Amino acid sequence: MANEKKRYPSFDDIVFEGRNKEYGAYEIRRKYSRTMVMSIIAGIIIVLIAAIVPYIKAKNIAQVKQRDANEVIAEMANDINQEAAAPPPPPPPPPPSEQQTVVKYVAPVIVDTIKPEEATQFMTADDVVETVVDEEVVEVIEQVQEEVQEEAPQEVFVVVEEMPSFPGGDTELFKFIYDNIKYPEIAKENNIQGKVILRFCVTYKGKVDQVSVVRGVDPSLDEEAIRVIKMLPLWKPGKQGGKPVNVWYSVPISFQLK
Repeated sequence: MANEKKRYPSFDDIVFEGRNKEYGAYEIRRKYSRTMVMSIIAGIIIVLIAAIVPYIKAKNIAQVKQRDANEVIAEMANDINQEAAAPPPPPPPPPPSEQQTVVKYVAPVIVDTIKPEEATQFMTADDVVETVVDEEVVEVIEQVQEEVQEEAPQEVFVVVEEMPSFPGGDTELFKFIYDNIKYPEIAKENNIQGKVILRFCVTYKGKVDQVSVVRGVDPSLDEEAIRVIKMLPLWKPGKQGGKPVNVWYSVPISFQLK
C-alpha cells in the first residue's frame, strides 16, 4: 500500500465531515465544476446557432432571388427570340383599280330647213326630253378602266426558290467576262495580281444592277471588273413563289499575269 498515492480530503469533505453527503449542498458543490463546464458549452452552442441561422437564411434568400432573376432573364430572352423569329407581316394588297367616268359630248346636228308644220307646233317639256333622247345629243356614258400597272418589287433576296441564271450557264458567264477583260497597264507595270469578288443585283427583269466590290485587290483591277460586269447581257431572273424577284449574285474574277 506504500506505492498508492495518498489522497487528501477536499475542502468540501472537511466542511461536510460527519454530515449527510448523499444529497443537498454537498452534492451541488461536488458537481459544481462539471455543471459550469456543461453550462459554458451549452451557452457557446446557443450563441453559435443564433449567429449561423440568420446567415443561412440570408444565403438561401439570395439564392432564391438569383434563381428568380435567372428565370426572368430566361423568359425575357425567350420572348425576344420569339419576336425576332416571328414572320414579317404580309405586304398590303394593291389598291383597287380606279374607274373614271368619261362623258363624251357630241355636237347637235343643225338642220338648215324646218318644215312649216313643225315651225307652228308648240313643244311641251316632255316632248323636249323625248326629242333630246331621240336625237342622242348625249351618248351613253362609257366606263374606262385604267390599266393597273403592277408595282415593281423592291426587296432584294439572297436565296430564292429559283436562282437567276446567265444564258448558257456559268461556263458562258465566265467566258464572256474573260473575253472582255482588259488587264490594266498600271497593274501590269506594278505586277499586281489577285482575285476581285463582286456583288450585283439581278433584277426581276433580268438586268444587272447595283454592282459593288465585296473584296478588292487594287483600284485599277476593281474598276475593270466592275466595267465588265456592267456589260453583261440580260439574265433569266430568279423566282420566288412563281414570280420574278430581285436577287443578289456574287462573282469572283481572277487577275493573273503570265
